Amino acid sequence: MSGLFAQENPTEGFKGFDKVVPAKANKELQAFVYFYQQNVVQNYFPENDFLKGQIVGRLFGTNTTTTSDSIISFYAEQRALPFFIYSPRIFDGKATLRASFEIDWTWGDVAYGAGGNFGSAIAADQVNIQTQNLEVEFIPHRHWTVNIGLMRMFDTPHDPYRTIFDKMTTTGYRLAFWGTDGVGIKIRRETDRTKLKGGFYKLYENNVELNDDVTLFELTGQVNIAPKWNIGASAYYVRDRSSGKGGVSILGQGFASPLTTYNGTYRFPLSSNPYHGDVYWLGTFFSRNEDFMLDRFLLSGFLNYNLGSVRQRRTGEGNYTTTATIGGLAANLRMGYRYGQTTGDAITGDFIFTSGDENSLADGKFTGVMTGNTWGSPASIFIGHGGYLLFPHGNVVNRFVAAVNDISNMGYGIAGGTLNIAKDIIPHKFHSKIGGAFGMAPVAPNGGGNFVGWEANAKLGYDFGAFLTVEAHGAYMGLGDFYDSRITNGNVAVRPVNPWLGFICLKWLIF
Repeated sequence: MSGLFAQENPTEGFKGFDKVVPAKANKELQAFVYFYQQNVVQNYFPENDFLKGQIVGRLFGTNTTTTSDSIISFYAEQRALPFFIYSPRIFDGKATLRASFEIDWTWGDVAYGAGGNFGSAIAADQVNIQTQNLEVEFIPHRHWTVNIGLMRMFDTPHDPYRTIFDKMTTTGYRLAFWGTDGVGIKIRRETDRTKLKGGFYKLYENNVELNDDVTLFELTGQVNIAPKWNIGASAYYVRDRSSGKGGVSILGQGFASPLTTYNGTYRFPLSSNPYHGDVYWLGTFFSRNEDFMLDRFLLSGFLNYNLGSVRQRRTGEGNYTTTATIGGLAANLRMGYRYGQTTGDAITGDFIFTSGDENSLADGKFTGVMTGNTWGSPASIFIGHGGYLLFPHGNVVNRFVAAVNDISNMGYGIAGGTLNIAKDIIPHKFHSKIGGAFGMAPVAPNGGGNFVGWEANAKLGYDFGAFLTVEAHGAYMGLGDFYDSRITNGNVAVRPVNPWLGFICLKWLIF
């Protein structure tokens, strides 16, 4: 899984209402560690014993997650993300090597083996470190940076290595389309008022001698048009010539792969013949007072239209003909009012809409939304809204599951959102929040209705010191008639039991 943390600016301090990031130390090699541990109780779990509780994707999807009124999961899990930054003095800050790794496990899982996300059974001794990022950054000229290697591939205009992660989840497209790591080349130009980036990423190479790759291109720009206002636009393009080769474990990847039903995206009903796919995302986004610091009102949002086509051979060696065209819309609006002295004293509303498809390509068109979850798991993480079960939450290690795990909602679309009321009981020290969420599907599945469900949640958090926090969370979701359908509820005859969870976690960013 992609790590849910971004490095702070290694070259300058960041000061907000309740956060101060230390300025760069005067040394060539810097190290940071993000430590996360949580103890969880919940009534949903994977029925497949081989997954050992490691689940990503849609609740009631092919990851076999289900709910129960008699079986309860109790477990503890832990994550450490070490970051290393090396900037030799000989290059005067114009060349930097960054590396980050991920070490995850569930307490007491396995030992004396090899593989990620394991290693805390008695005696431990597991080979389990995972490479998250390994990239170099060059500064050829003032305002310009070039990144090469395995890096953060986020769908916002901000530099992921010089921006706190929370900001990445609330600006641009909020990681709802691309929120993972990828290998490639990225060029950025930033001034006080403008941000521009262009990127090329190789998602899958497959056979190096064949034209069977999956490649992503991006171009994103943002302009500060007034002290409080930013507006931007972007174009993304995926060129898929893989016909599904490569991918995540036995799930594969691409338009017709089992990965789509695992993640909760739309699975195209293609035959086994080779196909070519071209998908474009054209969008615009804006923000007002995005750091919630210049006054008491916050506003942000985006519009994103994806279009393209899938072309498939009707015979093994024939020409490629259009099987389906693609055209889907996603829209988001986030509003906030800060009634107190800190950003923890606020009311926020977050609304999302994505179009759906009602006839599964019977008319040769897919009118839903596509995201990076068609090619990776998870590659798109819409987590900055304050929900836990209806929409996914970012406090995770080995389990990243939600009813609407992908904003496409299996191709049926989603219209819904969240409302959160936060209060700092002790400013900058003792935090609280209550929230709710709801969701409707524009298109109902066969045998089910449009109402996806509702959610209620709450949080308490206490800061023991700088970036050292203990939190308690709880959430309950009421499933709607959307889950009366066997297509959406795990192929059972009746609506499943409502999901719930609670957890206590420790977060520590160590400098």
